[in-house]
Amino acid sequence: MYHRVEDRIKTHVLMNWLALLLIRLAELKTGDSWRALRRLMDQLVLGKFFSKNGAFYQRTELTAKQSQTLKDLGIKAPQKIIKMDLKP
Repeated sequence: MYHRVEDRIKTHVLMNWLALLLIRLAELKTGDSWRALRRLMDQLVLGKFFSKNGAFYQRTELTAKQSQTLKDLGIKAPQKIIKMDLKP
């Protein structure tokens, strides 16, 4: 990133600091490294499925470890069906 305006530079630094803080808090609450947490949560995928009646978005099933991690972090698990685009 190349910023020339002072406010943008400060905002960029603040956003990076906030990201690092959130990573560290996640590590402390779960006892796992950020690399392990990211690898675990990267397995959660959202797929788009089509039928003659329309389309819908559905996430993969949560593993026991993913569910526990979300619970440890105080994050509500995403809904199984995210969005439905049904044809009239």
